[in-house]
Amino acid sequence: MLQPSGKKKDMPAPEAAPVSGRAWLMLALATIGFAVNFWAWALLSPLGPRFKDTLDLSSFQQSLLVAVPVVVGSLGRIPVGALTDRFGGRVMFPLVSAATIVPVLYLGLAGHDSLAALLAGGFFLGIGGTAFAVGVPFVNAWFPPQRRGLAIGVFGMGMGGTAISALTTVKLVNAHGMANPFVITAAVLAAYAVLAALLLRDAPGRTVPTEPLGRRLAATCKLPITWQASALYAVCFGGYVAFSVYLPTYLKTGYGLTQADAANRMAGFVLLAVAMRPVGGWLSDRIGAVRVLAVALSAVVIAAFVQSLTPTLAPTGTIAFLAMAAALGAGSGAVFALVALLAPANQVGSVTGIVGAAGGLGGFVPPLVMGSLYGTYGSYALGLVLLALVALAALAFTGTGVRSAVTRRTRRVAQPQL
Repeated sequence: MLQPSGKKKDMPAPEAAPVSGRAWLMLALATIGFAVNFWAWALLSPLGPRFKDTLDLSSFQQSLLVAVPVVVGSLGRIPVGALTDRFGGRVMFPLVSAATIVPVLYLGLAGHDSLAALLAGGFFLGIGGTAFAVGVPFVNAWFPPQRRGLAIGVFGMGMGGTAISALTTVKLVNAHGMANPFVITAAVLAAYAVLAALLLRDAPGRTVPTEPLGRRLAATCKLPITWQASALYAVCFGGYVAFSVYLPTYLKTGYGLTQADAANRMAGFVLLAVAMRPVGGWLSDRIGAVRVLAVALSAVVIAAFVQSLTPTLAPTGTIAFLAMAAALGAGSGAVFALVALLAPANQVGSVTGIVGAAGGLGGFVPPLVMGSLYGTYGSYALGLVLLALVALAALAFTGTGVRSAVTRRTRRVAQPQL
């Protein structure tokens, strides 16, 4: 009885609290910054097959190469999210973008002749992946609660920076040499850092925490939403990251595609997931994040089981991967609609940092597992079955623990009106 009445009261809220033009401008600038940093973060992935051949890497070494930036960028989101709560996106966006320039130039100019050099450069390339933990609290503060699902979903489209890398990196290397895409990306990062320093502004009235970083992180770890959202994001965004970095290898090894064709298909996967992320946030604002997650995770379960049978790529395999892309994108948007709903305003950055880390780590493990399983069994089937089982467990968790948390929140909000 309480949920319908709460939803009716929530529906007119966007009209009562219009969003300013400046808020949309800040959202656009943050999304561009996220895309540029993710473009840099994903530079090694399309080149994985090339490095495998030129450096004679094993399947596991190739997986490790593309996974290192993912895990560093993921863990780095924890302190970066907390620092964003303290200093704001106006400071942190230019800082993260400028810091990412150094490993990008190193990899392009000097650090691509050995596995050790690539791993060292990839470690610091992970800095670009922390931009996500800057943007979510920055955008969240600019928008009213009834619009945050959509706003954060739109910001999440910046993960399409990985598609830019997929579509351009191999072509630029083939045409102009290894340094070319890295130098171009560094120049774009520098331009954005200057633009952000000049134009970004934190939201008026932004809540600034005063407690020390360690105490704030400890308090964040005690929030149920931190771990609920982390578990779901590890599956949804982790699945997206895993495929965005490993799909070229999967398609080249499993289906015999050329490196360029595999990279183009990966870009299609990424673009669909990117497009569905704001849709997931928008639907969560209207029908609830739990319902969106239930549908998305169900689709992942079905598509992963189908692909585990290694069907022909046209049309069954393509449909399965596109279904997973759409579901993982929408599910990622729904997870942060939950964060916007349940996290305290002055802890959104800290929660985002931990949740974002979980998502990135969720993307770190599958490429290593897939590479190891293929090296052992000569097939990716078992890895896809494991993905389906993990998604099934997340679906069960969504229908029990997460649904209960949202129901309790709805009752608390509605109680004073009874």
